[in-house]
Amino acid sequence: MSELQDGESIEMQGSGAKPYSLKNVGGVYSCTCPAWRNQSVGIERRTCKHLRKLRGDAAEEARIGNALPASPRRAKDEVQAPPLLLAERWDCITDPTGWWLSEKLDGVRAYWDGEQFWSRLGNAFHVPDWFSAGLPTVPLDGELWLGRKLFQRTVSIVRRQDKSDHWKDIRFVVFDAPSMEKGFEIRLEFVRECMRANKPVYAQPHEHQLCQGLDHLRKELARLESLGAEGLMMRRAGSQYESGRSTTLLKVKNFHDAGARVLKHLEGAGRHKGRLGALLVEMPNGTTFSVGTGFSDAERENPPPVGSLISYRYQELSDGGVPRFPSYIGVGEEAQPSAANPKGEIKVSTAPMPATRRFELSEGKSNKFWSIAVNECDVTVQFGRIGTQGQTNLKSFPDVAATAKHADKLIAEKLAKGYKEVAASPN
Repeated sequence: MSELQDGESIEMQGSGAKPYSLKNVGGVYSCTCPAWRNQSVGIERRTCKHLRKLRGDAAEEARIGNALPASPRRAKDEVQAPPLLLAERWDCITDPTGWWLSEKLDGVRAYWDGEQFWSRLGNAFHVPDWFSAGLPTVPLDGELWLGRKLFQRTVSIVRRQDKSDHWKDIRFVVFDAPSMEKGFEIRLEFVRECMRANKPVYAQPHEHQLCQGLDHLRKELARLESLGAEGLMMRRAGSQYESGRSTTLLKVKNFHDAGARVLKHLEGAGRHKGRLGALLVEMPNGTTFSVGTGFSDAERENPPPVGSLISYRYQELSDGGVPRFPSYIGVGEEAQPSAANPKGEIKVSTAPMPATRRFELSEGKSNKFWSIAVNECDVTVQFGRIGTQGQTNLKSFPDVAATAKHADKLIAEKLAKGYKEVAASPN
């Protein structure tokens, strides 16, 4: 029998071809097997035959038996989720100038009611008294946060019911004071003043900065994502705190500009009946999709002609390589006739398709591909089984040097795993 140290993991062969991963995170043991994943109890109370084989039946029984029972729920008419403000997704159209920017934290949302921490769904967090020392007796909205790319470990700590010392790794990052009927700037200053006056050890105000425009937004988003952040949040200046989803709070993830050729005009409906509803367009790699937002009324009355080039903005690519949330920017430039291009055919110069390097790996019944394309500060990776579309991931960097370094690292990792480079071709 053996024990796993905090943060340690081990693989154990099960009945399938792929071994299961057993891990200890903050005293919560987990296994990737279906038996552990499909249990309908809290993660701190789950076990399976692989954990029992590793630790022994007695150790597992003691661990599960010592776990505190789930906290009793309040009567049904008393159960109430806290009145949290929830974000909408930025539409790539709204001008961000004058909005407040902050990092989108990958932690656990928490509402401090002046006495107790509550989850978004209205469940109590079992927080040690020393963790909440120094917090004011008024409501605060924030995030229980451990660090970037540490969401799973954060969850394992805040869901524990033993008020353990693992909470010393957590910080309550505060970004609003819900009960104050004042504009956002006044509420944010109140939060900062509370932190300065009371000096809570485990709480801090969230950093905000005023957006200077679209270029500022893009640079800040690229900077944070290069550090491993999830994205950005945008808060409208002077806005009130509301319960539920509101367009005064927007979440922003990476977005990109690209070009496409117009294939067809799609007729509108409702207020756009009788004029353009969307453009059916084609990417340089042949992928087609529609762009239906970002147009002015004048552009809907007189849309870009079929065959012309447009510029559009999107936030990410789907697993099938289709841009998500595309928004029209404007008409692109057409190439002039020349010896190399006698017909003056349109060239997508705003976002040229980068050269793609493709790698493949065949081991037994496993036949996989992995490809990478670098376009200035963007790295697009596609992977999956040979013969399928696979999945697509896109990541952006603040400069070309960081982009190239990341691409070289990824390629070296694949070569080390036995992948062989082949001529790039459709999947």
